[in-house]
Amino acid sequence: MRIGSSRRLIDTVAWVLIEDGRILCARPSGKDEFYIPGGKREGAETDRQTLIREIAEELTVALIPDSVAHVGTYEAELPGDAATSVRMSCYTADYTGSLVPSSEIAEIAWFRYTDRDAVPPVDQLLFDDLVARGLLPAG
Repeated sequence: MRIGSSRRLIDTVAWVLIEDGRILCARPSGKDEFYIPGGKREGAETDRQTLIREIAEELTVALIPDSVAHVGTYEAELPGDAATSVRMSCYTADYTGSLVPSSEIAEIAWFRYTDRDAVPPVDQLLFDDLVARGLLPAG
């Protein structure tokens, strides 16, 4: 970091859903890249409140508040913008309903660890950590 420069931080939360050795990812409308579902807080929302709202908006399911558990927090530079970092606080949670992309999500997909190059650097850190902890298969 340069002296006198100010780094911008994008603070997000994300929902980690792993099924059958694959992790759920979403591609927002108008974007080419897939991300771990979630988003930015509004006002004084807590991580849990943000997570529940964002997932309901993006994937039309209801997270069960008492099941929300922190997985980890990851931070990486925003690709193409050395002055900006993304911090992603990740949580697991049980849910009710059927996973259906909303109007702000173009598509959802289930990624294996071998697909990690298709997600942004901060998401790749999550993938690596999940593999290291035995929560996502490496192959």
